[in-house]
Amino acid sequence: MKLLYAPVKIVSGRLAGATARRLTDRLWGVVDDAEPPRPEQRSARWPKLAAGLAIEGAVFAVLNGLTDHAARRWFESFTGRWPGEDAAEQ
Repeated sequence: MKLLYAPVKIVSGRLAGATARRLTDRLWGVVDDAEPPRPEQRSARWPKLAAGLAIEGAVFAVLNGLTDHAARRWFESFTGRWPGEDAAEQ
């Protein structure tokens, strides 16, 4: 099952990454007019760098998780099998 799901996971991950990048740029536009600083830039200031990375990380984690779950639901509706674990007993 993992082998059949691999292409779906790759495509959904790429879509999530591209969407996260665009959303991060829009959210950073609320914080500052300049481009968000990158770690490899010598002139990057710690507070702006930390804020930019926090926004980027949060947006990517949320979109990646939601996209992955949606892709798994689509895969299940298409194949009849869930490509992952069932919920743990509580």
